[in-house]
Amino acid sequence: MFQPNQRVKVDLSNLTIKGVTFSQNVREAMAMIVQQVSTDPPVYLVELLFSFKGVKRVEVPEERIKAA
Repeated sequence: MFQPNQRVKVDLSNLTIKGVTFSQNVREAMAMIVQQVSTDPPVYLVELLFSFKGVKRVEVPEERIKAA
């Protein structure tokens, strides 16, 4: 559904990624699709347009991604 280099908004609320816990307020973080890493369930590697405590690339389930 999403293509590499596509700008998207990701919902990172209440996720813990690489030891970093994102608050419930991080619902529309801007990012760019890097690649799809899983099809069942669909998961994408995205590059955030901001770095949060050194975290720049994260894997996000498709249901937490929407087109920007």
